[in-house]
Amino acid sequence: MVGMATSKLFIMLAVLICMAPINTCSSAAASTASMATRPPSPKFPAIFVFGDSTVDTGNNNYVKTLFKANLPPYGESFPDHIPTGRFSDGKLVPDFLASFLGIKDDVPPFLKPNLSENELRTGVTFASAGSGYDYLTTRLSNAIPVSKQVEMFKSYINKLKGIVGKDKGNNIIGEAVVIISAGTNDFVFNFYDIPTRRLEFDIVGYQHFLLQKLEDFLKELYELGCRKMIVAGLPPIGCLPIQMTAKFQIPTNRKCLEDQNSDAESYNKKLAKLLPELQAKLPGSKLAYADVYEPLFDMINYPQQYGFVEIKRGCCGTGIIEALFLCNAMTPICRNPSEFLFWDCIHPSQQAYIYLANYIIEEVVPLFDK
Repeated sequence: MVGMATSKLFIMLAVLICMAPINTCSSAAASTASMATRPPSPKFPAIFVFGDSTVDTGNNNYVKTLFKANLPPYGESFPDHIPTGRFSDGKLVPDFLASFLGIKDDVPPFLKPNLSENELRTGVTFASAGSGYDYLTTRLSNAIPVSKQVEMFKSYINKLKGIVGKDKGNNIIGEAVVIISAGTNDFVFNFYDIPTRRLEFDIVGYQHFLLQKLEDFLKELYELGCRKMIVAGLPPIGCLPIQMTAKFQIPTNRKCLEDQNSDAESYNKKLAKLLPELQAKLPGSKLAYADVYEPLFDMINYPQQYGFVEIKRGCCGTGIIEALFLCNAMTPICRNPSEFLFWDCIHPSQQAYIYLANYIIEEVVPLFDK
């Protein structure tokens, strides 16, 4: 019994969900098959990113953790198939946003050594795969929790002001677009698959616990000068391939888990209500909600409209258990990752991220002009 429990814990650690990216209907999303056009001049001077593996472009390469994606076949869709530490076959939403907004081609990780002054001026990501709002989430993964990512941001601010000066540094921070994507790890790792938090919370209580953590985080970013922030909701957690696998669904008859999807929807409603209330308390702030649930669920329900042929398993290996180090150079992959909604059993493919980034550009970013 002990060996079986240890084995199960190891497997769940290996497949810790690192996903809570960033609404749309099928017709609107289907119209965004091509990438957004880069504007003639940047709308924002920089982009700052916080969260989990959906927005970690490589910080975990420099962290002592099992949660890394710096090995093949990750990066399969990058030029020369280079694994950069991104948990996908290619780029992530922040990379596409930075490009679409005319800021730069991609967003480097803050922990990358020898970042150029221009890279620092135009923004970085502080995200860490395996992280969450709840400190328990990173206890086993050793990822950088969202709360500690603020400390990295403070260090960044000092570096930035050392390059451009205090006044210009403050202006860059105040005018930059901030992306926050986290939360799924908290529910999966602490409530569903390893139910530690269920000993003290019901689902509603845990939702409120996490939302309070998020509110505190947003207030701290505000105190540091951030004003324009986009906060992503939860995806349809019950449709992630690994979650269907965790319920021992057979590969030929897999269905989304309705209870987990319902929990994600109720959390998102609370988050969407919280943000305008908090914005009213923070003068000069703009807090925009990005609903990842609806666009991803639409891709699942109408895959043909997006060019997907597979939505219940990932491209890597069998697609039902492979992620992190289980998706490696010895693992076979699908012929065309762009036809798969998921790259591994947890994370969306680059093609799915393109749709999400287009949605944010078309539906969320314009909210800052209102």
